[in-house]
Amino acid sequence: MSTRAALTIDGVVPWPEDVAEHYRAAGYWQGRSLGSYVAERVHSAPDAEALVDGSTRLTYRGLWDKAAGFAQNLLDLGIEPADRIVLQLPNSWEFVALTLGCFRIGVVPVMALPAHRRHELTHLAALSEAVAIVVADTDKDTDLRTTAQEVAAEVPTVKTVLVHGELSAGSTATPEHSLAEAAETVPTFDEKEYEPTGEDVACFLLSGGTTGLPKLIVRTHDDYAYNIIRCNAVTEITSDSVYLGALPSSHNFPLACPGILGTLFAGGRTVMLPSARPDRALAAIDSEAVTVATVVPAVAQSWIEHQREHHTLTGSSLKVLQVGGSRMPDELAARVEPVLGARLQQVFGMAEGLINMTRLDDDLEVITNTQGRPVSEADEISVVDEQGEPVEDGVPGALLTRGPYTPRGYFRAPEHNARAFTPDGWYGSGDIVVRRPDGNLIVAGRDKDMINRGGEKISAEEIENFAYQVDGIEMAAAVAMPDPKLGERLCLYVSVTPGKGVELDDVIRVMNAAGVARFKLPEKLIVVDAIPTTKVGKLDKKAMRDDIRARLAADQEGNR
Repeated sequence: MSTRAALTIDGVVPWPEDVAEHYRAAGYWQGRSLGSYVAERVHSAPDAEALVDGSTRLTYRGLWDKAAGFAQNLLDLGIEPADRIVLQLPNSWEFVALTLGCFRIGVVPVMALPAHRRHELTHLAALSEAVAIVVADTDKDTDLRTTAQEVAAEVPTVKTVLVHGELSAGSTATPEHSLAEAAETVPTFDEKEYEPTGEDVACFLLSGGTTGLPKLIVRTHDDYAYNIIRCNAVTEITSDSVYLGALPSSHNFPLACPGILGTLFAGGRTVMLPSARPDRALAAIDSEAVTVATVVPAVAQSWIEHQREHHTLTGSSLKVLQVGGSRMPDELAARVEPVLGARLQQVFGMAEGLINMTRLDDDLEVITNTQGRPVSEADEISVVDEQGEPVEDGVPGALLTRGPYTPRGYFRAPEHNARAFTPDGWYGSGDIVVRRPDGNLIVAGRDKDMINRGGEKISAEEIENFAYQVDGIEMAAAVAMPDPKLGERLCLYVSVTPGKGVELDDVIRVMNAAGVARFKLPEKLIVVDAIPTTKVGKLDKKAMRDDIRARLAADQEGNR
């Protein structure tokens, strides 16, 4: 446990001292660094396998040594505790080891996503005042080394670029360093001198909205450790667990819910894959005896379809498939266990804090039809109407939450904080939920996904669930389209199975058979090759709303 004082970073919204004292007294916060939990496993089982990345297999001791090399290299480059570095790496052992190296000396990684490019990376570096940026050499057709140099040229605080892969061929304006060489640095730093306190900032996560540039979410060692520990308990992660990391590891869900860090906390093994492509992922589950995997609904659907066609999974190692990131349609949820043989665990949460999960021993009805309940008894939830008044169970409302791992504000975002947080610390996530009497939540949509048709509110998620009952529809997204009379009408975007034809009447027929109110019936169907998604795999409702507005405008122009 660290003996030094906590380090302050200007722009971090502090926890109220009385609240922090309560969380410490209750044992939620243990005053320890994230690295200390992994260190326990290094000391108790140094030869146990911790990480698999292709042909690279690292024991706990081997991973810890690589992390120490990275930590020393950062220090040698003049990077100090509380400094920020933008970390953009593919799923790899280097990502895990470098993250642990940062945690060991108090350097704060800003968890950029692999899909980010110059626009986003420049924003993240400037907002965080990063002193370094870590990138792969290339990604698809993009030379990320050049991108990093462009970012450094625009953001004066960036003094160093670390590269995973080949360095640039010629000289560069900002010094470049090899990540491979950095890992081999001989550590000489004093662990006790640099170990962070529980109050120190551990990392910056990114907000997952579909509009604007991402905001920075401040996670401390105390609150993030508690997040991980509670997720471990609910997902039942142990030293026997084998976790598949196939979603981008910098995202909160695969990183810490419980994800890679939770598996390391428990002494289990993590298998890293560059993507969740079904052929490679299912083969890896079989060959590595994976027990737990994390996916978004679209990936779950692709795995189910691939398994049905190719029967890649031949063993029975996979025990839990966590699905989150966006609401999983009930129809799809019901297919997970029969096809993949794993218990579905629905996960509804946010990088800003609150995590809800179904429990592994829940009734099938709960697992299929809800998005679970809070992982901690200390999570506070309120479901409110448009006036901020609590609604009864069973009534849709806006979700407010606070608790020991839900921070009190975004980094350097006072105007947004005034909108997203109440004066007494409640965070408004923008989600519309229904709380059942049993405490489980059903996600009804986002406040921006609610279609207001002449005063009648329609949940996009509800419409999408009906669309999935239509033969041939692979993915569906309900969005509002502007209407001069009613304000908004309902438009449904769908992608369909090749060779299948789907009409608007097919959807209406299913909904009429279920006795759905007529005002909820979609009034326009648009068939697209692929439903647009955001960088983190969520449905990009903004892109579809923009598209339908453009289509309507073009139709109006054509009728003149």
